[in-house]
Amino acid sequence: MELFFLLMLLVVMATALGSGYPVAFALPGSAIITVGVAAAAGYLFEGTTSAYFANGGPSQWLSAGVTNLRGVYWEPERDTLIAIPLFIFMGIMLQRSKIAEDLLVNMAQLFGPIPGGLGISVIVVGALLAATTGIVGATVVAMGMISLPAMMRNGYSNSLSSGVIAASGTLGQIIPPSIVLIILADQLASAVDQAGTSRQELYKVATGEISMPSEFAIVSTSAGDMFLGALVPGLLLVGIYILYVLAIAIFRPKMAPAVPYEGKYDASFLGNVLLAMVPPLALILLVLGSIISGVATVNQAGAIGAAGALIMAGYRLHPEGRGGRFIPAIIAAAGLILVAWTVSNYNTNVLNMQSASDKFGVTLAAIGVGMIVLSIVWSGVRAFYNDDALTGVMVETAKTTSLVFIILLGAAMLTAAFRAFGGEELVKHFLEGLPGGFWTKFMIVMAVIFVLGFFLDFIEIAVVVVPIVAPILLADPEANVSAVWLGVMIGLNLQTSFLTPPFGFALFYLRGVAPAAVKTIQIYKGVIAFIGLQIAALVIVAFNPPLVNYLPARTSLTAETAPPPVNPALQYCIEEYVTNAFDTRGNQIATAITAAGALDVSYLPKDLQDDWVDGLEKAQSVPGLVLDIETTRDLQTAGAVDYRPEHKIVRALQRDMLIRTKEIDDLRVRASRGFGDSEGQTARADRLQAEVDALQAQIPATWEDTQTTYAAINKQNETARNIYRRTVDQAYAPVVELKAVIASADALAPLADPIAALAADAPTMDRDTADARFKEVESMFGGIDGGREIRGLLADARKEIDDRSPDPERAMEYIVEAHELFASEVEWRTRAKTELLPGIEAYDAAINDTIGLRQQPRLPRAQALEVAECSSHHRDISLNF
Repeated sequence: MELFFLLMLLVVMATALGSGYPVAFALPGSAIITVGVAAAAGYLFEGTTSAYFANGGPSQWLSAGVTNLRGVYWEPERDTLIAIPLFIFMGIMLQRSKIAEDLLVNMAQLFGPIPGGLGISVIVVGALLAATTGIVGATVVAMGMISLPAMMRNGYSNSLSSGVIAASGTLGQIIPPSIVLIILADQLASAVDQAGTSRQELYKVATGEISMPSEFAIVSTSAGDMFLGALVPGLLLVGIYILYVLAIAIFRPKMAPAVPYEGKYDASFLGNVLLAMVPPLALILLVLGSIISGVATVNQAGAIGAAGALIMAGYRLHPEGRGGRFIPAIIAAAGLILVAWTVSNYNTNVLNMQSASDKFGVTLAAIGVGMIVLSIVWSGVRAFYNDDALTGVMVETAKTTSLVFIILLGAAMLTAAFRAFGGEELVKHFLEGLPGGFWTKFMIVMAVIFVLGFFLDFIEIAVVVVPIVAPILLADPEANVSAVWLGVMIGLNLQTSFLTPPFGFALFYLRGVAPAAVKTIQIYKGVIAFIGLQIAALVIVAFNPPLVNYLPARTSLTAETAPPPVNPALQYCIEEYVTNAFDTRGNQIATAITAAGALDVSYLPKDLQDDWVDGLEKAQSVPGLVLDIETTRDLQTAGAVDYRPEHKIVRALQRDMLIRTKEIDDLRVRASRGFGDSEGQTARADRLQAEVDALQAQIPATWEDTQTTYAAINKQNETARNIYRRTVDQAYAPVVELKAVIASADALAPLADPIAALAADAPTMDRDTADARFKEVESMFGGIDGGREIRGLLADARKEIDDRSPDPERAMEYIVEAHELFASEVEWRTRAKTELLPGIEAYDAAINDTIGLRQQPRLPRAQALEVAECSSHHRDISLNF
């Protein structure tokens, strides 16, 4: 019966959408109707409302709905959604203020004389509008109204003109900042959690281990990562479009002729071009640059974009005849420059002001912020009183944002109902039962999304389909894809569906504003080539994951908040880098180790001598350990040739067995509780058990031996890597310790007088005075590397004076011992600073990016780039499961 109600859910939803019922109410309405009917039927025929639910019942579905409501509106973990109204405001404001129109007109005049230049200018403007507005409908309509008549008037083919405008208008789907990327990031964050749990269970079933190594975990994504990941694919699409138009202009010039500019290329023309191009480009750089550089979060960048759009609208809407048109914008620019200069030259932390310079810096920053606020308010007043633009933009922003959030909530209710009737498990079992592994599942999911794009908007697809299929695809260890890559691929797919006849939304938008001379069939013909180009881009990105993954990885690893190199998730790529480094300059590293061994450390304290010698011995063993890693890696690769085919067969059989076993357990539970036809359910459970036994019999007899052999190789590789990690850490630790201890000589020497004063005054001190004086000196040694032993002797002396039975003589012995140790420490450290430290630093410089890499506070830039490049590739880890 669960399948019946699942089918009913889909039919009710499809009927509601097909009849034109608003999506925001069709999604939750179909869930409410189906859940209500199922609960009523269960109560009437089985005596319980949960009888016809595969998971829980109506109460759990309602609880899931409340949880989703709270998640969308109140949970700070999902604050990414705050960026949606900000970017919507930014886009609508730029559209209403006609800044987009100015950009389009001036670009057409600039590039028109080039063959195909008018078409290229439309593509470039489409990309720029995508990076500022991100609203497909508004972009297509604006370019259709402005560019299409101009292209027709200058002899461009109607089909090519339509295709260029429709395709360029949809770039807002994939070029950041994009609303679809924000929504996908939000949905994928939840999908990663589910996929991580599934992969953990898969690892436990396959290996018997309770915990899964963190290097096999799925990395989550954020809106910022999605923006970075989509940037290169978006520019790739723009480049492909431009090359196509150039090819048309060269080989079929009648379809895309050059359009000479009738005016003059003078200072006035240059001024108009700069005024039209520079502010939008500056806004793009501020919004995306602040995210890429880590200065701002996506929400903060959205606020920057909204404020910037308002300031630009302030001078664009101001009547040209009146004076002071650009004063608010100039004030904002001056304030921004002042803030940037102040932050880079002064400490502007209000809670940490310590000097007059700090106060001056905070004052300057406050003045700069005040100038920016003044500019925003001034521009807002202008937008309010000119053409009633601000009111219109706010109303449209509220409407669009409300629509998005209502759809989010409705889709969450629908998804919860889909899961309640076992739909998610059904989809999962269907996809996992397909031959061909991950790529078969992926292509089917992408095909479904492509088809759904004919009928549904991107928001519905993102919030209904993605939560169901994304956990299944992300959990698969075969391709081990990243969440950001999957999100960008879905975004590219959704963009393609916007163009596909006969239901592409961009085609409807263009048809609504196109002249009657442009036939619908011409619009359809025009977009066919661009659909092919988008599919080509989709294929390119699919087989070149670094196009998506590299920028987020690079930004993460080079940021101030980058994870330390000892992070387990980075170890595979770090070891790949170190292996290559030893292959290319192993002799240089060996020479540096030998030179370090020749350093005179005889006058160092015994413990530091022993640590140094032990560290050098371990450093000398590292090349051999690196070779062990290479050897076991090669053994793994060779062993996988025989293991992989059998592993694939057996895991497929075990997966089918697991699906049937879960159904058997469910049937027997339902039969034991009296739900439905108990005898029929028991009989079906018996038949399924027979199928499980038959599948078990198909497992090759050699499987156990094959698995044991490969597991031994895997264990050998794991052991080699663990030994390497321990050894390099132990090899490098004495370098760090000795450098710090020697470098503390300058801080240690001035403490001679406080110790001498304690020695002189100790015999006459009372308990309270001794406690205060000794603790003060002890704290001085607390911040000095290697000063712990001296501090301990002083503490012992204090305790002897502070004891119930004071022993002044014993206290003086401790003080004398501390003074002698102090003199010895100062002597050898001062000597080592001159004789030994340069050699240690040279040794450190030679090994800190290989042997010492794991112990650095963060990856050096060169190594961060190497690790980012390595981690941007997807690595098949399925043989570990």
